[in-house]
Amino acid sequence: MRRRKAEKRVALPDPKFNSKVLGKFMNMIMQSGKKSLAENIVYGALEIIKERMGSDPLEVFKQAIENARPLLEVKSRRIGGATYQVPIEVSAERGQFVAMQWIKDFARKQKGKAMKERLADELMNAYKKEGPTIKKREDTHRMAEANKAFAHYKW
Repeated sequence: MRRRKAEKRVALPDPKFNSKVLGKFMNMIMQSGKKSLAENIVYGALEIIKERMGSDPLEVFKQAIENARPLLEVKSRRIGGATYQVPIEVSAERGQFVAMQWIKDFARKQKGKAMKERLADELMNAYKKEGPTIKKREDTHRMAEANKAFAHYKW
């Protein structure tokens, strides 16, 4: 049994747009503590979005995260020697985290372009509700739907 819940640390907002969500995303992109490089990548991606779409890049970013956010996911529960995939609802905070994780991962998997271009592509695809990030969300929802019979095991 745990003694108490871990305290939530507040991520600092990003310097340019003063957005906490963007600041959190920047920290996810960062590797080996190289924050300035992460900033260049994220701001570069937002510039590319602004050029290609001609709309506010921060709105595109927020909408892309919202479109990629899963509402349900499955969690493994072991009951009487059998393991069941139990569908559970995702909190808004966790959903946002998972969406950012997926966007980052799929952008990193692409090859042949600069990271800021790959990130811009991934964000624009998520904004348009297409691409691998949205497919992953649909697969996650489909899996939760298929295992609805085990929903009574959630606690």
